[in-house]
Amino acid sequence: MKQICLLLVCVFFLTQGCGVDTKSTVKQSSEAAEPVSIPEMVEKNELTFGFIKLTDMAPLAIAKEKGFFEDEGLYVTLEAQANWKVLLDRVIDGELDGAHMLAGQPIGATIGIGTQAKVVTPFSMDLNGNGITVANHIWEAMKPHIPQEDGKPVHPIKADALKPVVESYAADGKPFKMGMVFPVSTHNYEIRYWLAAAGISPGYYTSDDVTGTTNAEVLLSVTPPPQMPATLDAETILGYCVGEPWNQQAVFKGIGVPVTTNNDIWKNNPEKVFGFTEEWIQENPKTTIAITKALIRAGQWLDADNGANREEAARILSKSEYVGADYEVLANSMTGTFEFEKGDKRSMPDFNVFFRYNATYPFYSDAIWFLTQMRRWGQITEPQEDAWYHEIAKEVYKPEIWLEAANKLVEEGKIAPDAIPQTDGYKAPTSEFIDGVEYDGKKPNEYINKFPVGLKDEII
Repeated sequence: MKQICLLLVCVFFLTQGCGVDTKSTVKQSSEAAEPVSIPEMVEKNELTFGFIKLTDMAPLAIAKEKGFFEDEGLYVTLEAQANWKVLLDRVIDGELDGAHMLAGQPIGATIGIGTQAKVVTPFSMDLNGNGITVANHIWEAMKPHIPQEDGKPVHPIKADALKPVVESYAADGKPFKMGMVFPVSTHNYEIRYWLAAAGISPGYYTSDDVTGTTNAEVLLSVTPPPQMPATLDAETILGYCVGEPWNQQAVFKGIGVPVTTNNDIWKNNPEKVFGFTEEWIQENPKTTIAITKALIRAGQWLDADNGANREEAARILSKSEYVGADYEVLANSMTGTFEFEKGDKRSMPDFNVFFRYNATYPFYSDAIWFLTQMRRWGQITEPQEDAWYHEIAKEVYKPEIWLEAANKLVEEGKIAPDAIPQTDGYKAPTSEFIDGVEYDGKKPNEYINKFPVGLKDEII
């Protein structure tokens, strides 16, 4: 018995006490081996993350497929969710450790729009990536109002071209219905912004109207992203705002025409984030850093070498366990192009951005923009002082976590030092919107008051 115990002790010290990692294998060579970084111990290494079947879930798929999660000692299961509400509820209930989220979801939950919960984000998943598509017959009605050059429509196409169509529907007593994916989605605010820039009212939320259709000239309703093309084909809606590949799917099916992208509505706008409950982050701080590191590396891989990896990324996303759309549909936007009217394929290298332009950094000013739109359309029911907007942004967006993760990656030689922005958390003021209105994230009420369509606040 003593001999057996002694043998077991020897085995333990050989495998553990001498620092041997039984979960990894290091290649032996006569040449000097490169230094191997050993992941920090994390609080939780088996994780389940949720996502919706959209192109912009790509950082999750890539972090898993390319081993970036495993490099951090994480073993991740990815689960597609039925819709954004189910996804958020499962994160809040603890059934999911974290999830690919609409940028407005952590903000909306924190201030109690629909659901009340402390949800936070240390990571922005991407920039741009959405489009607005209309049914073929609506497109034909819009075309006479769109300038042409060399036989093709001049972009960006403003909702001015849609306004006479909406007016004709109203004159005939018919509702003009369009879809978006969720009340606090970027899509809701982008389609509202596009319509309002042309003087079309997309309606208001009130204490008695959670649909947001009060005084609406265009009635917006919620449709899950993968169901958008079928809903358009059924003529339940006349157009929609959604992420890819569901605009390109309408082109391939011949049922609709994308008329604009959100990069034209707001240049290099934030789109999705990765969200956790505040409690989960507090209980798993090292795990949160490890997840953020893996996702930053995935974003870098997706944008590396002027998109050299995008074809491979589109093939990965075409798998049924991820987006599950045809490779050709995914590649139409993922590889630097975007098709509008059938055959009108244009170069659009910034349609999906995952790392460039500091895409992964969670800027406070991005959170504040969403808050201004929530107030503009009545989801925030009362005026708020500027200080309130800044406080909420700092409750929800956590650049300090991103910075810790990014600095570790710099130390490990996995990202360049200049990948870390020199910022106080606010982007410089910009007027790169479809209506040219300047946005300064440090002056939210001043911004809200600039719009001819929307609620106005006197508080500064």
